[in-house]
Amino acid sequence: MFLAAVMTLTSQVDTFAQKAEKGFKSIFDGKTLKGWEGDPKYWRVENGSLVGEITPETLLKTNSFIIWRGGEPGDFELKGSFKIAAAGNSGINYRSEQLTDVPFALKGYQADIDGKNNYTGQNYEERKRTTLAYRGQKTVIKEYTGEKTPEAIRKNVARNAWTGVEVTGSLGSSDSLKTLIKSEDWNTFHIVVKGNHLQHYINDVLMSDVTDNDTVNGAKKGLLGVQVHVGPPMKVEYKDLRIKQY
Repeated sequence: MFLAAVMTLTSQVDTFAQKAEKGFKSIFDGKTLKGWEGDPKYWRVENGSLVGEITPETLLKTNSFIIWRGGEPGDFELKGSFKIAAAGNSGINYRSEQLTDVPFALKGYQADIDGKNNYTGQNYEERKRTTLAYRGQKTVIKEYTGEKTPEAIRKNVARNAWTGVEVTGSLGSSDSLKTLIKSEDWNTFHIVVKGNHLQHYINDVLMSDVTDNDTVNGAKKGLLGVQVHVGPPMKVEYKDLRIKQY
């Protein structure tokens, strides 16, 4: 009877997992870089993971991304796992644009990830409005009404954060949420992007929540990519990458 009960429970758990994953499609095969484009000096496949690594011989002058070439998702959910070295700095970009004057560079929304877990889970907009929500914050981004030149927009950044942010709620303190993130070990992530609502989960816990009402600077669709950041030698690994588009 006990064995039968265990088997029934296991079957129920498997069925629930299948339903929860319904509609998700793998975007990384764990064996090759098929469907991805980046500098092979920094990106490779190793032990089933997408690996980004900077060595003392390959230090960066600008952040470098490996970019998914399967489309430009608008509304979607993205799931996967990551592991990053203590000195590492990375992130997952979405609804982003590729720069034409810098190799493999993206600008746009980013689910931030770092080895010290000071920023992991926050919403940082690469090369644009900078921090839109620190970890633990629920924010609303106000409509931008200024001049649309890059110089004028940049004047609205102070201390590496966008000044047009209104904090509307708390998801918990940054320090308490940090304790839920494992250092130099595997963590799961789940990014939920629907309309102008952007949510970042780490290990199934909501870490930041942004409602972006800025129609000038916000984006409705764009490229996906993962980053190796300027800084000391580091290694970051991603696996089980899968997407559900709406």
